[in-house]
Amino acid sequence: MNISFEELSDNARVWIYPSNRKLLDQEVKEILVLFEKFFAQWTAHDKKLLASVQIPYNRFIVIGLDSDFQSPSGCSIDSSVHFIQNIEKSYKIVLLDKMNVTFKQGAYLVYKSLTEFKKMIKNGSINKKTIVFNNLVNDVREFKTQWETPMSNSWHSRFLNK
Repeated sequence: MNISFEELSDNARVWIYPSNRKLLDQEVKEILVLFEKFFAQWTAHDKKLLASVQIPYNRFIVIGLDSDFQSPSGCSIDSSVHFIQNIEKSYKIVLLDKMNVTFKQGAYLVYKSLTEFKKMIKNGSINKKTIVFNNLVNDVREFKTQWETPMSNSWHSRFLNK
């Protein structure tokens, strides 16, 4: 079942899929409709799941799941990953490659490989104040407070002194 993201509790689970490119407004609308249909039939052990999606910056697909309502199963998580894979194919985007980093550079969002990101740190293009997107947050509370954060407050900081 689909609810608005704002209705999810702070302990609702989240999965974040960064896109390798900015989605067009029309693509965002289409993807949101696809998610509405997916959530209508998404279940765990034949019980409906209460979920939501948002696409901040037209760049990230953020799925929220109220696990207090119904916990996901391995099969339900697998079905969501297959759904994401279908979106990748349909829109010719990359969402599942975890070896990339998205960060802010001025008013722009930049998507780079981890290797390129480390090089940018070494050459001083990126520093501890650079705003990064920590896509490893686990729940809505962390999403609200730790997702978009200075690099010094994120797992990305491990690359600062290397």
